[in-house]
Amino acid sequence: MIKVVTIVGARPQFIKASAVSRVIRDLHGGSVEEFIVHTGQHYDENMSKVFFDELDIPAPFLNLGIGGGGHGAMTGRMLISIEEVLLSVKPDWVLIYGDTNSTLAGALAASKLNIPVAHVEAGLRSFNMRMPEEINRILSDRVSTLLFCPTDAAVKNLFREGLTTGVTNVGDVMYDVALYYKARAQSQSTIQKRLGLQNDFALVTCHRAENTDDPNRLRSIMIALSEIAERIPVVFPVHPRTRKLVNDYGLAMYLDRLIICDPLPFLDMIALEQESRMILTDSGGVQKEAFFYGIKKLIF
Repeated sequence: MIKVVTIVGARPQFIKASAVSRVIRDLHGGSVEEFIVHTGQHYDENMSKVFFDELDIPAPFLNLGIGGGGHGAMTGRMLISIEEVLLSVKPDWVLIYGDTNSTLAGALAASKLNIPVAHVEAGLRSFNMRMPEEINRILSDRVSTLLFCPTDAAVKNLFREGLTTGVTNVGDVMYDVALYYKARAQSQSTIQKRLGLQNDFALVTCHRAENTDDPNRLRSIMIALSEIAERIPVVFPVHPRTRKLVNDYGLAMYLDRLIICDPLPFLDMIALEQESRMILTDSGGVQKEAFFYGIKKLIF
C-alpha cells in the first residue's frame, strides 16, 4: 500500500485534485491510499467546501484551518502543521499542486523530512519575481522529485534551470476537469437565470496582489470595468479580499455599475465562462478555462 498525502488549500488546487483523486480511487484498486490535507488557505465556503461537494472530492483527512495573515506568517503556520501531519501519517509521497503558499509549505515540510514530493503543474513561469506565486513555483520545483509539467514550454523552463530528472510532460489536468464537467455545468447550473443574464455579457475575476494591493492600479481596473459595463453587462464574482480593498480604497461606487455576486461554485463559474462573450481575468485557472472553451479573454 502506497500512502500519499495531498496538500490543497485554494480553489485551483481543489479543481486539479478532483481529477487526480478520482484516478487514485477508481484506477488503482486500493493500492494507493490518499490523505487529503486542506490547509484552510481558502476558508470561505464558496471558495472551499462547495468545491469538495460539487467535484466529488473525498472529505479532507484534516483541515488545518490556516487562512488569512501575511505570506510569511501563513506559510510558516502551514509548515509547522503539515510537518506534524507528515510525522504522524508517514507517507511515501507528498503531492502538491500549483503555486500557492499551501504548495510551498507542503514542499518544504516534505523535503525537510526526506519525503519525496510530486508537483503537479511544475515548470510554469511568469518570469515576474514580484509575484509571490512565482517564488512558490520555483522553490517548490527545486525540492520536488517528480515534476509533472502541463506543457512542453514548462519542460523547457525546467531544463533551462538545470532540472532534468523526474521531469515529464503529462498534459494539463485542468483540461481533463474542464472537459469532464463541461456538460454537467450546462445542464445543472441556473446561474444565468439567477443573475438575470442574457447570453451577451462579460465575466470578470480580479484577486492577485499586484492588481489589488496598489490602489491606483485597482482604481484603473475598476474604472475600465465600469466603462465596459456601459456597452455590455459585466458580471463580477468578487473575491472577499478584493471586496475589502475596493471598500478600503473608496472605490465601491464602481461596483454599483456591475453585476456583483459572491465567489461562485465551480459549476456555476464554468457555466458562465461558456456562455460569456468575453472574460477579463488575472486568474491563471480562468485563463485556461477560457482557452479550453474558446472564449475571448483579456488578462490583467
